[in-house]
Amino acid sequence: MKAHKYILFLMASIVIIGADGCKKKNDQVPLVPVDLFINVNEPQFFDLSSVTGWVYVTGGSEGIIIYRNNTDEFSAYDRHAPINIEDECQVKVNDDNITIEDPCTGSRWLIIDGSLIEGPAIQSLESYNATFVDPVLHVYN
Repeated sequence: MKAHKYILFLMASIVIIGADGCKKKNDQVPLVPVDLFINVNEPQFFDLSSVTGWVYVTGGSEGIIIYRNNTDEFSAYDRHAPINIEDECQVKVNDDNITIEDPCTGSRWLIIDGSLIEGPAIQSLESYNATFVDPVLHVYN
């Protein structure tokens, strides 16, 4: 009877260890502390002076995209594509200024909210908090 329990325990352990080994090592964009203060009136942020304007800034895992939704609200996304994390692909805003694309996989997201339009990605872009007290934008996690 003890041998039967031992074999059952051993088989269960192998199944659990094997299932854990099948998980992706990195299925999430690396968490990097972000705490940026941006004066939107500064020349390098001119594109943020109007609604639908956007800029790239340094920070996060692979850089950050900041988008102005309306006069009082901004969105901020990490440029690290949320698919094949280990490839460290950097997403970019397309010429239409409406979509963001991963050049490695062709996945696309909406710039207004970071939601996925088409895959193979299955996740939205990693977003950051954005608080605006004119003229300072605070981007943080």
